[in-house]
Amino acid sequence: MNYPLVLENVSKSFKDGDSIIHIVNNLSFQAEAGQFTAVIGPSGSGKSTFLSIAGALLSPDSGNIYINDKNITQFTDKEKAQVRLKDIGYIFQSSNLVPYLTVKEQLKIVLQMSNKKDSQQNKYMEELLTSVGLLSRINHYPHQLSGGEKQRVAIARAFANDPAIILADEPTASLDPNRSVDIATLIANQAKEKNKAAVMVTHDEAILPLCDEVYRMENGKLIKV
Repeated sequence: MNYPLVLENVSKSFKDGDSIIHIVNNLSFQAEAGQFTAVIGPSGSGKSTFLSIAGALLSPDSGNIYINDKNITQFTDKEKAQVRLKDIGYIFQSSNLVPYLTVKEQLKIVLQMSNKKDSQQNKYMEELLTSVGLLSRINHYPHQLSGGEKQRVAIARAFANDPAIILADEPTASLDPNRSVDIATLIANQAKEKNKAAVMVTHDEAILPLCDEVYRMENGKLIKV
């Protein structure tokens, strides 16, 4: 089995006045390529902290993080930035599209940063947008797109650098129930078709049947449901 993302005995705490709050407590987790995994739990349970650690955005107090079999725990900020660029795609609650760039330009920035050859960029962009059903919107700006379409652009952008790992933080929270299912289905299908390890933090239990595995965040650990 191929596990692009592995967390090994990871802990993270924060100070609150004179108290220390243990948000993530000796947590271990692995995400398999081609699988869509959901992480659920109440607000404040540590889901976002877990995702930030998994995404090389936040350093743990202890434990190890392996991305594509590389232990990145002691990487410098510059080295972690390269890991985020090459190995991880992010999808957030808000699409975070640049308002003055077209759909094509949103993807082109990522492709240029990932050093994809210019001769390949247009073809690859068309393939990505076709896969999310948005090729006809390639020259549109964000204000011309619906909420669901913006999230589909965000999904295409997350896959644009051909990462091994996709991390989604409440990607359906701002959408109506029907669009939520559509977006979660799209992430699941893309992860399977492109053999990516996809991990989604969510409160939306309606989309859990689409997931291969579901974990609940409890007492700083992930418990398989």
